[in-house]
Amino acid sequence: MAALRKTCKKERQNFSKLTLPSPAGGIPWSEQARAKHPRLEGPDAYQDFTNIENGRDNGGAGDRRASARAEQPAISGFARLIACGSGRCVCDVRQADADIKDALRIRFLTPPETISSAAMEKDNSGSSDKAFDAKAAPVYGADNEAGVGTVHVDGINNDDYYGLDFWGRMGVTPESFKRRPDTLGNKHNKLNQTMKSRHLHMIAIGGSIGAGLFVGTGSALRRGGPASLIIDYMIIGVMMFNVVFALGEMSLMYPVSGGFYTLVTRFVDPSWGFAMGWNYFLQWFFILPFEIVVASFTINYWTQGTISPAVWMAVFLVALTIITVFGTLGYAEEEFWSSFLKLSAIITFLIIGLVLVLGGGPESGRYSEFWGDRYFRENAFKNGFKGFCSVFVTAAFAFAGTELIGLAASESKTPLQTLPSACKQVFWRITLFYILSLLFVGLLISADDDKLIGGNAFANSQASPFVLVGKYAGLVGYDHFINAIIMISVISIGLSGVYGGSRTLTALAEQGYAPKIFNYVDRAGRPLYSTLIVLAMGFLAFAGTEPESGQKLFDWLLSISGLAALFTWGSICLAHIRFRMAWKRQGRTLDEIPFKAALGVPGSYIGLGLSILVFIAQMYVAIWPVGGGPDGGELNDAEGFFMSCLAFPVVIAFWIAGYIWKRPKFLTIDNIDLDSGRREIDWELHRAIEAKRANASIPMKIVYKLF
Repeated sequence: MAALRKTCKKERQNFSKLTLPSPAGGIPWSEQARAKHPRLEGPDAYQDFTNIENGRDNGGAGDRRASARAEQPAISGFARLIACGSGRCVCDVRQADADIKDALRIRFLTPPETISSAAMEKDNSGSSDKAFDAKAAPVYGADNEAGVGTVHVDGINNDDYYGLDFWGRMGVTPESFKRRPDTLGNKHNKLNQTMKSRHLHMIAIGGSIGAGLFVGTGSALRRGGPASLIIDYMIIGVMMFNVVFALGEMSLMYPVSGGFYTLVTRFVDPSWGFAMGWNYFLQWFFILPFEIVVASFTINYWTQGTISPAVWMAVFLVALTIITVFGTLGYAEEEFWSSFLKLSAIITFLIIGLVLVLGGGPESGRYSEFWGDRYFRENAFKNGFKGFCSVFVTAAFAFAGTELIGLAASESKTPLQTLPSACKQVFWRITLFYILSLLFVGLLISADDDKLIGGNAFANSQASPFVLVGKYAGLVGYDHFINAIIMISVISIGLSGVYGGSRTLTALAEQGYAPKIFNYVDRAGRPLYSTLIVLAMGFLAFAGTEPESGQKLFDWLLSISGLAALFTWGSICLAHIRFRMAWKRQGRTLDEIPFKAALGVPGSYIGLGLSILVFIAQMYVAIWPVGGGPDGGELNDAEGFFMSCLAFPVVIAFWIAGYIWKRPKFLTIDNIDLDSGRREIDWELHRAIEAKRANASIPMKIVYKLF
């Protein structure tokens, strides 16, 4: 009985391999049903099954017809099993079906009797699950000794997950650390889908705001001037807009725990996907110690060196470990509240910046008279074209992590409703919180300001132009407020490094690209060993306890993390282009895609082209740096070159290693697999959402369109 229950759960995940576990030898359901039930011989009957079996019935017509047939008493368990695909039924394996001997007994509840999976997903206490069983019990009969044995559309292993008590689900009991059994036959999606709508929205709009914006802009402003700063960030912003929408379209259809790189493996090339997976892992792997170093020197703004940075590094590392214990929910809650604080701080800065530019600052400060655009007129493009190109790597680092929205979508409860709006909110984050804030930074802080000191992160945060604005304006306490926000931001990004790095490493292990030990997911849904190895990397931060050594560490980690993001974003756009090409070549229509990128394939070409141009600009600056090489000449030395673009040889090395190891054949458009692993879309819900938006008032239509 347990084996049959497991089979029922597994086969709901994969209609294409659906066979009847009977003594007769496993006759396919379609042939068995057609042989026993002529009523399924109608003009649409077999095609309905074929469409659902191959994942092509995204319009839902075959699903609805199959469900209608399933309501007729004479129709077999085959048709009822098809009805399972609509999300309106449950499976029970108490006994063989009367219509098909030795088959799984399929029973389903009509819509009025069904508690939706979405309702159960929102209730971690398990009360909805119990209520569902209570409603199902009368249908199955009180003598069901084996239990109701329900299977839900989301595929969550409720017997495993709800078997834990509250603290177990929170991940703080010994039981929660045991390995989660693969009872679903779906080893690639074992992480808990506990991220709520508010979490995904806040991650989209404020999740990646950190040291790259608050601190790194100091060096960018000093090298390139205010105009270069804004234009470069706008270029990266346009690229990110297309990247996020392309990733959102693919992630909604193909939920994968490892984020974008598995899509690159699927749609571009396995060896390039191997390289991108490890590149992305290393990007987050080195982010954690970098952010810990920045946080420790940020807090030195108050301690003034009276306490060793190593003490604060230890405190921050312990704090990150504690939050990580709570898994996805801990990360989501921390990101929600830290993003709220970061966005509030930026909005406050925008208001204060506007007042100061207009001359409304205190008499004791610098901005007590109309300030205007004097710094733009003085030094808009400092260091010319070289200065302009040099800002790109800082801008790329500031936007790094924006693609986490695609990774988070695989652990979201309701991606169909939340992911499209979350992608749209990325546009507003870029426009309001990056471009406008940098505009005021350029208006209020001179690119020649000595206190920027190159904008490194080890000057007790005094290098931050956001802090300098408050000090120059004479706003008492404002610099402390911004410094606190910077500290919260860098800790938030450090936690994102743990989240992104651990999920990527787990996905690499699932595909055989990393040691299998990192495939361990415990009963609380945490990739345990992957998380531990990423947290262990945090100890590298202790190598930067002094400003001089810390600066060197900062430069090397930034060289890996900043440029690595360009490969990530370009690969996402390339994967989207090839996905759409395969979709068209294999006879699919755009109506079968529930969420489409705003600018479609042209947008991905723009994103790919910009990522290539930015990479070329960075290579140019790496060879001919701003201010010349260390020996006084125009050319850079070897150390300076690799410090500027270390990610490039790393990616090439992984690409070659992946090709030698896997020896993949060239992946043609015709050979791209579009069916396996696709998300089961609730088309009725999708149509209901579209109808609601279509019938909304004009103001609400504008809101839906923009947000």
